Amino acid sequence: MKNSLILAAACLALIGCSSPSANAPRQHSGTPAKSAFKALNGCLGTYNNSPRLPNGRVDMQRLLDELVELRANTYNWLIWHRDTDWEDLQAFLPLARAKHINVWVTLVPPSESPPKARWYSEPFRLDYVRWADELGRLSDRESNLVAWSIDDFCHNLKTFTPETVQAMRAKTRQHNSQFAFVPCCYYKQITPVFAQKYSGLIDGILFPYRSESTKANLTDAAQVEAEFGKIREVMGRKDLPVMLDVYASAHATMGSSTPEYVRQVMARAHLVADGVLVYCHQDKQKSAQKFAVIKALFEEWTKPGDR
Repeated sequence: MKNSLILAAACLALIGCSSPSANAPRQHSGTPAKSAFKALNGCLGTYNNSPRLPNGRVDMQRLLDELVELRANTYNWLIWHRDTDWEDLQAFLPLARAKHINVWVTLVPPSESPPKARWYSEPFRLDYVRWADELGRLSDRESNLVAWSIDDFCHNLKTFTPETVQAMRAKTRQHNSQFAFVPCCYYKQITPVFAQKYSGLIDGILFPYRSESTKANLTDAAQVEAEFGKIREVMGRKDLPVMLDVYASAHATMGSSTPEYVRQVMARAHLVADGVLVYCHQDKQKSAQKFAVIKALFEEWTKPGDR
């Protein structure tokens, strides 16, 4: 009996030593990029334009119902419209997780902040290292918070120097080494110089397609494959996920897209991209045709149990 008790105590000690600390950041096997790829690959979702309640807060139930109807597995949450967006995000995450929906967070850069724009991303504004710390901490608590992005990243490289991005990356990695940084980058800004400086500092690219290899517009879907090929060639990393962002909502200078354009771009992107996101989330009533296009394609690309 005495020997049995000693053996049991030894086993418990070994188990205790081998169990990860509850406070330790989530780790992964392989490189961060490969781990991030698992969370990003096959993402199908929408961005921004969440329905709002009369008090200005996000109508989470309606948003979730629409994402489920679309068969989306991802929602990209923009923190920009209200001081309560950060608080609402934290309430939304467990609700989304229950529906098997991953969440990204997008922040606005200096070029989309005061005095050039009306709002900041609140509450940490232009302190992107602080944002990295807070989002990394949140992603460690909420497993479906898988990525974060900065809009118009390549237009703000004076702010986002390689040193600053490295500091941001270090902060998120302290909490969750699988939390992916996927900045928004346009075709013409993805140059060999950009790739040389930033390729090793990012976990993916969110690419808003506008046929910029010809003349920027929201009518020509034919350049999707060629532009994706060029981006992959320039970045020089086979393990770097590139997700397409299709303009379903209007652009400030290029105007609106048509439902058929949205369908064509999404269909082409599905063949070459690692994921497809829609700019922006479409109102089911006001943009019924585009909502239907997105729903039909997401349903075609997924199986009932995929989400």
